[in-house]
Amino acid sequence: MSIKQLAQTIATRKHADPDTSWTAKLLADPDKAAEKFGEEAVEAIIEATKGNKARLTSEAADVMYHLLVMCAAHDVTLDDIEAELARRTAQSGLTEKANR
Repeated sequence: MSIKQLAQTIATRKHADPDTSWTAKLLADPDKAAEKFGEEAVEAIIEATKGNKARLTSEAADVMYHLLVMCAAHDVTLDDIEAELARRTAQSGLTEKANR
């Protein structure tokens, strides 16, 4: 599944029943979505320090999913994120950081 397909699947769950869909449950509670993203990010960091590629890959997939759910819970789409990334590629990373 591509990132775009994942984002589309998440978008379709926005109006699903939270009692039957984990994604819908997270989308209905933006704070819980953010909490889950944070948990998964920490787990990915831990696996990155252990050097287990398979575990890091698994946790990275969880991070990507939960990031997209958290963003969707706040009406931020993958298109929005891609547009921001495109805007940033027009300048160096050092310049972009300095302008924050």
